[in-house]
Amino acid sequence: MIVYLNGEFLDAHDAKISPFDRGFLFGDGVYEVCAVYQRHLYEWAAHCRRLFLSLQRVHLSLGYSEQQLADIAHQLLEKNGFENATVYLQISRGAVIGKRDHFYTPGLVPTIFAYANPWPEAMLEQRPTLKVITLADQRWQRGQIKSVNLLANTEARQQVHAQQLDEAILTRGDEVVEGTSSNVLLVKDGSVITPPEQPYMLTGITRQVLRRLANENGLPFIERRVSVNELNDADEIWITSTVRELRLVSELNGKAMPTNAPVFERMREWFNADKCRAIANDKQRKS
Repeated sequence: MIVYLNGEFLDAHDAKISPFDRGFLFGDGVYEVCAVYQRHLYEWAAHCRRLFLSLQRVHLSLGYSEQQLADIAHQLLEKNGFENATVYLQISRGAVIGKRDHFYTPGLVPTIFAYANPWPEAMLEQRPTLKVITLADQRWQRGQIKSVNLLANTEARQQVHAQQLDEAILTRGDEVVEGTSSNVLLVKDGSVITPPEQPYMLTGITRQVLRRLANENGLPFIERRVSVNELNDADEIWITSTVRELRLVSELNGKAMPTNAPVFERMREWFNADKCRAIANDKQRKS
């Protein structure tokens, strides 16, 4: 596998990062993941906006433009021969050799790492529907930053894995927040309802796409606080993310949930059509 590290394309075995890198020592960095369909970087501009906003919020300067990052992504796809994949970008604050201090020295040279990962096999392994549980949200208060520091998320996912389930929906008191690596939406009486954007949740790109598609097709899309009781009483529950795209929940905390989901099926058709349009438009621009 060929990866990108600090201006070079290298075999993954030859890529070396300093043990004093603040991403390694402190989790001091941010990341982004974009879906690729037929070499098209789906919603790339939105992913870059979120990446740049995360960088701004942690006072980290990258020095790369959206187009420069796209060039890196396309070269990774070409060098690895991938058509359908995800592209992962990670930027840490960099390293001070021989020094570990919570205070960071201004002007450090950031560590920039990227790789592409083919995903057809992973997609095929996923269940048609998901089994989920609810867990108390024990993460920090600034979830709108896509930080590489994901210890609380990984602990929650480990609980999910131990129970042979698929995802955990995180809650604060009686309030639904999001999944460990996903957003949560429900359908009630024909309307899509989802928690509003707030500091302790990440604004999902797929969630943004679904909001746009709902608005374009006249489907009510409501952003407001959602209680756990509402989740239990939902007509449909959806999990969305870049990798999982749009998935239907069939079981919540051991309780079977409705899988006759007409609104989900309509949205999935719109989503797939949107991907096809984006791919076609990209090919037309390049021809």
